[in-house]
Amino acid sequence: MKSSDLFIKCLENEGIEYIFGVPGEENADFLMSLHQSNKIKFILTRHEQGAAFMAESYGKLTGKLSCCLSTLGPGATNLLTGVADANMDHSPVLVITGQGSSDRLHKESHQVMDVCNMFESVTKWTTSVRNPSTIPEIVRKAVRLATLEKPGAVHIELPEDIAKLDVDAKPLKSFPFRRSVAEDTIIFKAYELISNVNSPILIAGNGAIRKRASRQLREFTERTNIPVVTTFMGKGAVDCNSEHCLSTVGLGATDFGDLAIRNADLVITLGYDMVEYHPKLWNRNSQSKIIHIDFEAAEIDEFYIPEVEVVGDLANTLSRLNYIIDKKGIKSFDLDYVHKMRLDIIEDYNKLKNDDQVDLIKPQKFLHDLRAYLKPDDILISDVGAHKMWIARNFPCYKPNTCIIPNGFCSMGFALPASIAACLTNENKKVYAICGDAGFLMNLQEMETAKRLNTNIVIIIWEDNSYGLIKWKQKAQFGKTTDLDFDNPDWRKLAKSFDWNYLHEDNSSNIAKSLRKTKDLEGPTLFVIPIDYSENEKLTKFLDSLEKSYNVK
Repeated sequence: MKSSDLFIKCLENEGIEYIFGVPGEENADFLMSLHQSNKIKFILTRHEQGAAFMAESYGKLTGKLSCCLSTLGPGATNLLTGVADANMDHSPVLVITGQGSSDRLHKESHQVMDVCNMFESVTKWTTSVRNPSTIPEIVRKAVRLATLEKPGAVHIELPEDIAKLDVDAKPLKSFPFRRSVAEDTIIFKAYELISNVNSPILIAGNGAIRKRASRQLREFTERTNIPVVTTFMGKGAVDCNSEHCLSTVGLGATDFGDLAIRNADLVITLGYDMVEYHPKLWNRNSQSKIIHIDFEAAEIDEFYIPEVEVVGDLANTLSRLNYIIDKKGIKSFDLDYVHKMRLDIIEDYNKLKNDDQVDLIKPQKFLHDLRAYLKPDDILISDVGAHKMWIARNFPCYKPNTCIIPNGFCSMGFALPASIAACLTNENKKVYAICGDAGFLMNLQEMETAKRLNTNIVIIIWEDNSYGLIKWKQKAQFGKTTDLDFDNPDWRKLAKSFDWNYLHEDNSSNIAKSLRKTKDLEGPTLFVIPIDYSENEKLTKFLDSLEKSYNVK
């Protein structure tokens, strides 16, 4: 068969369901082969970055490998940001790029650049196909590496002349693999250390929502009563209504969860990635004893030196700990502060639930009403900006993967394309997203993709006519800001031009009513609210004063 046909057969063999992308001349043969497939659906996007974000979102929500596609040169460079985001946020993504003919890659040539070298720093592995008979091995290796913990992005380049060649080969057998597990002796060391402290706490990170880890974590907290704080990407690892849940950490300021960590004499990290919240911010004096539980060994850092490293499958580690606790028991810990802190967190969450302000909507009020409206397993996707901080802090989660926040590479423009992919995984549900006006406009061309696919997404824009997060941080650090303001389009006309539904709400008392209107709207909806970001500075002052309320180290 033709090499491009073989490539598609290999992808089918691996269970690939979707490829998101923008075609070009150099992958014409690949696209023609893909067009003949009845197992893989090609989703045509309006920009390669959108394709990468869609693949990332699909991988996060399903745990399955997804694909994004571009041509050579400018198509490949457009993919780069989304690929970096997927890799740093540990979403399994296979990146496929076209390339010029192999007989011109050694010299200056139209649109030719070293794409593999460019992708090397943002993927787990990158390679170029130079011999068509190697395609089965290359695809099998790429899929395996992308899905092995910690998952990430891999890249395969297919030159146009190689894609045309005939080849006598067939896909390699795809077989499941078992993740390695930690030694029982190491797990028992962790149990002994936990049994010899007075006030432990657990930080649940991105890994805690993958591979059955959340279920075992919830059982662990029930057995031990150890409180849990989550990172942004760990939201939902424990039910926010659980008496053991102490909110989210990662704002970069001292919040409830940070005070809980400082009150602890042992910090257990579970699936924790430093890219979200550097240990220097929660272990600044290196005072904490640490148990590191993860799929991989700990990163070397002067503020993160574990007493015990438990490296292996997280669900298995927690299951073994639960088994030991059932056999040997566990002591009662000094956690008197936990009940008080949970009451304070709940009070803080509810304090603006009855706000009736007009013209500008407070972040807390909108998120309170949105949470009350959405079901526990509905999906909210965040873009990157000031709203991300509010969602992380003020949007409670009950289940894993119901609130997606990109918080490793933190690229703006994520939410719109990510929502489109989320609809493909949840065809019977609406998917909601919150964007800043800046982030939304970075990939607004995907509004056409959303309409063409007839997705039931609701994109909520918090409009402040500025780069709000940068303004917030500049004011906090310097007391003033640089030029960060801009104008916006007529949102109603923009929605109409793409044949979207449109809603606007500037009365706090009507938010719940407006949200209910979205339920019966068919197709994509743009929902704009003017946001009151004066609450940013108020939150900064509140967090500065919070420490005085607690007797912490």
